[in-house]
Amino acid sequence: MKSLIAVVATLLISTNTFAKVAVGKVDVQKVLISVSQGQGVRDQLKKAFDEKQKILKDEEDKIRKLQDDYQKKASVLNEKEKGKKEREIQEKIVSIQQKTASFQKEIQDLEQKLKTPILEKVKAIVDDVAKSSDVDLIYEAATAPILFAKEEKDLTDEVIKSYNKKFPK
Repeated sequence: MKSLIAVVATLLISTNTFAKVAVGKVDVQKVLISVSQGQGVRDQLKKAFDEKQKILKDEEDKIRKLQDDYQKKASVLNEKEKGKKEREIQEKIVSIQQKTASFQKEIQDLEQKLKTPILEKVKAIVDDVAKSSDVDLIYEAATAPILFAKEEKDLTDEVIKSYNKKFPK
């Protein structure tokens, strides 16, 4: 009997407690690309990416030149020389593939390094905005598995505004 009363009491308390939950959402990706420091990160990443792309393009041009030269001379080369040229071209192709993978990892690591401090600041701003907006729960709009919320506030623009005010470029 006591356990039945405890269950009923818990249900009544739970119903009253969760009757009105204010839900907010924030699109963190939009925040990252919109805040002034995030734009600086994008510029740095673009510069690094463009530098790597130029290196890869130069390597690709060298490979194309080697392939063109090989095709022009293939009819006059003996089998040993053909094999040597083909291996040289293949080694260059493998080298550029390895460089590409290495550059991708470098760019990803740089992105992580540059975005982490901003994300930490965003978290603090989200906490402040949540308190001032009187919401009980905030979820990340792009990754949260919430498919429906009866009432929600989109706090993204408010987070961006607060971030830029607190952390100007």
